[in-house]
Amino acid sequence: MTSSDSDLGGNQTISHVFILVGFSYLNEMQIALFLVLLIIYLVALVGNLLVILLIKLNSSLHTPMYFFLVNLSTLDICFTSSVVPQLLVHLLVEEKTISIEGCAAQLYVFAIMGLTQCCLLAAMAYDRYVAICHPLRYTTIMTGRVCALLVGASWAIGISMEATEVTLIFSLPFCGSNRIHHFFCDIIPLMNMACADTSKNRVIGLTVTVLFTLGPFLLIVLSYVLIVSTILRLPSAAGRRKAFSTCSSHLTVVTVFYGTALITYLGVQSSSNSESDQIVALVSNIVSPALNPIIYTLRNNEVNTAFRKTVQKSSVPRHWRN
Repeated sequence: MTSSDSDLGGNQTISHVFILVGFSYLNEMQIALFLVLLIIYLVALVGNLLVILLIKLNSSLHTPMYFFLVNLSTLDICFTSSVVPQLLVHLLVEEKTISIEGCAAQLYVFAIMGLTQCCLLAAMAYDRYVAICHPLRYTTIMTGRVCALLVGASWAIGISMEATEVTLIFSLPFCGSNRIHHFFCDIIPLMNMACADTSKNRVIGLTVTVLFTLGPFLLIVLSYVLIVSTILRLPSAAGRRKAFSTCSSHLTVVTVFYGTALITYLGVQSSSNSESDQIVALVSNIVSPALNPIIYTLRNNEVNTAFRKTVQKSSVPRHWRN
C-alpha cells in the first residue's frame, strides 16, 4: 500500500481501502485489550449457542417466549460477529485496513442485525404483555403463526430498511483522508467522510431511527406501563413477585441494549468519534451480546431445570436409563 492510499489529501476520491484507527492510541495495551475482548467474544458465542441448543433440545421450552429468545441469540451472534473478528485482527496488526467492499459488508450485517433486534425486543414485550395482562387468552393469541409473523416482520423491517440506507451511503463518493476514527465501519463516520450532499441520507437515517428504533422502544414502554398497572392490581405479594420475575430478564436486556444505543447515536457521539464514544460502542456491540444469555438463564428456573435435565441425560449412559 502506498502512502497516497493511506492518507489521501485534498478532494481525491477514496477508491481502495479505509483505515480503521480504532484503539491505536493504546499502543502496547492493544494486546491486553485483545485478550479481554477475545474472552468476552467467546463467552458471547458459547453462551448464545448454548441457549439455542438448550431450547431446541427441551420440549418444555418450546413456547413463544423461548422462540423469541432463539431469534434474539441468533441476532446477537451475527451482530457481534460482524464487528469483533475484524477488531481482534486489527489489535494485533499494524496496518488496520479494510476494503470498501468489506466495509460495506460489515455495515450491512451490523445495521440489519441492530434494527431487527429493536423490532424483536418490541415483539418480546408484546408477548410479556399478553402473558400478564391476558393470561387466559395467551395460548389463543400467541399462536405459532403469530409468533412467526412477528419474527418475520422484525427481520423484514431490518433487512429492507437498513439495506436501503446502507446502499445509499455507499453510493456516495468518499474523499479526503481515508482514516475512520472508529474500530468498525459505522454510519455516522462514513457520512462525515462523504464529499457530496448527504442531506437525503440524513433524512432517511432520521426517519428509520424515529420509526423503527424509537418506535419499537415506545411500544416497549407502553407494554410495560400496562404490565406494571396489571401487576400492581394483583391481590397477593407472591403473585406480584412471580409476575415481575417473568419480565425482569427482558426488561434488563432492553435497558442495556437501548441505553448504550441511545447514548452512542443520540447522545454524546461526536463527528470525530471520541474515545468515550468508542467505549460506549464497544459495550453495545460486544458486552451486551455476552450478557444476554447470562441474564436470561441466571434467574430463570425453567431454563435451569432444562439445563440440569439435559446434562443428566447426556452424562448417564443410555442403557442405564432403561
